[in-house]
Amino acid sequence: QVQLVESGGGLVQAGGSLTLACAEVLQRHPINTMGWYRQAPGKQRDLVAQIQSRGQTTYADSVKGRFTISRDITKNTWSLRMNSLKSEDTAVYYCYCNAMIDSTTFRAGDYWGQGIQVTVSA
Repeated sequence: QVQLVESGGGLVQAGGSLTLACAEVLQRHPINTMGWYRQAPGKQRDLVAQIQSRGQTTYADSVKGRFTISRDITKNTWSLRMNSLKSEDTAVYYCYCNAMIDSTTFRAGDYWGQGIQVTVSA
């Protein structure tokens, strides 16, 4: 019903920048919320940033001022620009969306990308 494809990521030195991109390739359902989560080894998966249908953005405190989420709603794509990267940003980053599966019943579902590694070297 919903398929997310991520790109970007990789290895970068501390202080550097990376951009992650996500595309919902099937484009069958409207997306309510687009976002990014991350999971470091031995830790839980946490919200990094999200943007809601009306454009409201939310960021984790640890990334405010450094990361920016943006979207192209006409293409069902969104990106995470990460600046001033720190070693503690090292994690697997997951693209996420909440999509309306049934517009009659307003049933929505949460969907995840496969995850992409971001490694920041000190």
